[in-house]
Amino acid sequence: MITYPSLKTPVKVGVAAPSAGLHIKQHFYLEQAIYRLQAKGYEVIVGNTCWTQYKAKSAPAKTRAEELNLMLTDDTIQLIFPPWGGELLIEILEYIDFEKIKPKWVLGYSDTSVLLLAMTLTKGIATAHGPNLIELRGEVSDSTTAMWEEVLFTNQGEEVMQYPSEKYQEYWQHDYETEYVFHLTEQTKWKTISNEPIYVKGRFLGGCIDVIRHLIGTPYGDVLQFQKKFINNEPIIWYFENCQMNVTDLRRSLLQMKLAGWFTNCNGILFGRSAANEPVDDYNIIDVYMELVEELNVPIAYDIDCGHMPPQLTFINGAYGEVRIYNSGSAVKQKFI
Repeated sequence: MITYPSLKTPVKVGVAAPSAGLHIKQHFYLEQAIYRLQAKGYEVIVGNTCWTQYKAKSAPAKTRAEELNLMLTDDTIQLIFPPWGGELLIEILEYIDFEKIKPKWVLGYSDTSVLLLAMTLTKGIATAHGPNLIELRGEVSDSTTAMWEEVLFTNQGEEVMQYPSEKYQEYWQHDYETEYVFHLTEQTKWKTISNEPIYVKGRFLGGCIDVIRHLIGTPYGDVLQFQKKFINNEPIIWYFENCQMNVTDLRRSLLQMKLAGWFTNCNGILFGRSAANEPVDDYNIIDVYMELVEELNVPIAYDIDCGHMPPQLTFINGAYGEVRIYNSGSAVKQKFI
């Protein structure tokens, strides 16, 4: 069975940087985000790793792991919320004491999805793929981003609904400050490869393909064992987002997942919007999706709210899900069962 963490007010939040921290000139991003959480009644504990960044990481691997281990085993901390992702979270996995982890929410995306997926696959603890902490530093959050709270406050046995955003952000403008962090200008439309409505059910798993693909073949990426041990071999709905890969790199990664058994008993795949997906010769992203449909014989949707072109849904790894994509009325239901 999946273990779902629960939040009880007042909530104590641990902020650690298991991947990237912040350079001095970026500290105000985190300070603003912490202020916003505290104004909403959260108690916030900030680790030392958050304030440093050197050679593509916040601190040496063992230092990052030690800080994270303290938060993962602290009964008083209910939510661990990294400031953002990064590049080298995978360095710390061998130093994380997975056997001592206390069930608690971990929330984020990008490189953080390595930790999220590893925790769910190895321990059966639900984890939350959603906004990064510094993306909550604005005076106001759009309705899609703001759903992270409602999702994480959902109790075991309950369900929560999420819907497509109205608009999404085409590119980042960090120097353009408004009451919102994101600048949502483009019309959102979830699409299917078949151009037909789809309805799929299963257990959610996923993350940023650029980094979670490196769990394949490690003790932290055994999807088949997870299905057998924690979800009674129920089918999986995968959600993915591509941060930086061109289409041939993405294709290679998806094939590796297939060969490793990640798509065994898969009911569907959801791909988030991406500013990457660059064509190679005349080979483009739709070709990749269509080949995958043909090989796996499962419905595939794309341009959903997930990843580095915000806003994004909060997907719960391990949760039972139902996905409906229609011209009107698209929705994601998650049940904590």
